[in-house]
Amino acid sequence: MSQIIYPTTNFKATQTLTIERGEGAYVYDSNGKQYLEALAGLWCTSLGYNNRELIETASEQMSKLSFSHMFGGKTHQVGMDLAEKLSAMVPVENAKVFFGNSGSDANDTHIKMLRYYFNAIGKPEKFKIISRERSYHGVTVAAASLTGLPPNHQHFDLPFDALGVLRTDAPHYYRGALPNESEQQFVDRITNNLEQLILQEGADTIAAFIAEPITGASGVIVPPEGYYEQVQAILNKYGILFWADEVITGFGRTGNDFGCTTMGIKKPAMMTLAKQLSSAYMPISASVIRGDMYEAMIEQSASVGVFGHGYTYSGHPVACAVALKTLEIYERDHMFARAAVLGEYMQKRLREFCEHPLVGEVRGKGMIAAVELVANKQTGQAFNGGVVGAFAQQACQNHGMITRAVAGSSIAFCPPLIVTEAQIDEMVEKFSKALDETYLFVKKEGLLVKQEGLLVS
Repeated sequence: MSQIIYPTTNFKATQTLTIERGEGAYVYDSNGKQYLEALAGLWCTSLGYNNRELIETASEQMSKLSFSHMFGGKTHQVGMDLAEKLSAMVPVENAKVFFGNSGSDANDTHIKMLRYYFNAIGKPEKFKIISRERSYHGVTVAAASLTGLPPNHQHFDLPFDALGVLRTDAPHYYRGALPNESEQQFVDRITNNLEQLILQEGADTIAAFIAEPITGASGVIVPPEGYYEQVQAILNKYGILFWADEVITGFGRTGNDFGCTTMGIKKPAMMTLAKQLSSAYMPISASVIRGDMYEAMIEQSASVGVFGHGYTYSGHPVACAVALKTLEIYERDHMFARAAVLGEYMQKRLREFCEHPLVGEVRGKGMIAAVELVANKQTGQAFNGGVVGAFAQQACQNHGMITRAVAGSSIAFCPPLIVTEAQIDEMVEKFSKALDETYLFVKKEGLLVKQEGLLVS
């Protein structure tokens, strides 16, 4: 066994697959077996593997300037160019950009900047953050506290109260609706719950509301029509900032530049970017805030002598160069428009599984989707634990496709944006075989349940 402590892994089941190389939308294991990468690594390898332009850009930048930090006002042109490009792209007014290394540390940075900002404007009591159940915002101590998934909390003793983390409803109609409740009634109810939470806690104590426009690790939840419009109306009413976590949904994943565009979110005050920012060729993230927030912090940093936050690799020149080239490729090759067209095709093909006896819901937008497997198709009863999702994930792998079971028994799909229609067809074909095998497994194990509660024989 390796000496590695593996991330997000059952320590009793490590080193199950060794990936040796990648090409386009495929990766290859140590035995030479080919796999279609149906999750783009971890929602991130948008331009696929072995992109020569990105590789050459990294090599050229390493030859020119392999490293330079950004502490104390030191800078480099490629970092400034990337910040300028991002500022022009995002729907944040007069956007200012702080660079980090991952989505987790970018969200952690946002928490610190929120506190710094509200201290600067004389509102130190305004520090609480509303997050949602079944959300994912990272795994640092602070970011994991924002996350709303139990496995990321258990045994870590996270400081939810000290950080001021509040919880509101997940906007998942399929799982959260009451009997005979329409989508609009569902939205009205959970947004009313949000407003009541604000009134209970006191709006003057709440800094921000954080949301992934469409969730990833919690099961690719697409909120119903009108949800964000009502949420933003409430936040604006009480002077609470909207914080968009676009780590997964940014840069074409939903068929638009950002998930905010797809979901009708207007002018967030803050955005978190990572993953597809560099097509995962180099670790880089960006914490984006409104210009007025930055302006308010200038005098406060001067009074201390320094803005006391930053990473060794903030604005790493090689990562910045690769990210800048990635954005150039997106624009030059019309990747967002291409993702919109292919995304419609992918969603159409995956919806073919709606009639399968094991499938409760197929959901998604653009090039991100999930197929939820259920114990009872009529009632939507979920499987207990993660055994069914794990079986389906392994069955996909056996058929030469890598994907991931999320939120228990939902199988996620998030292929590289460069995939072709033929590769989407290949993805669907492999999943169809894996799904049928999973159905035989759950029947054999007596895991399906009839509506009246009797086991299916």
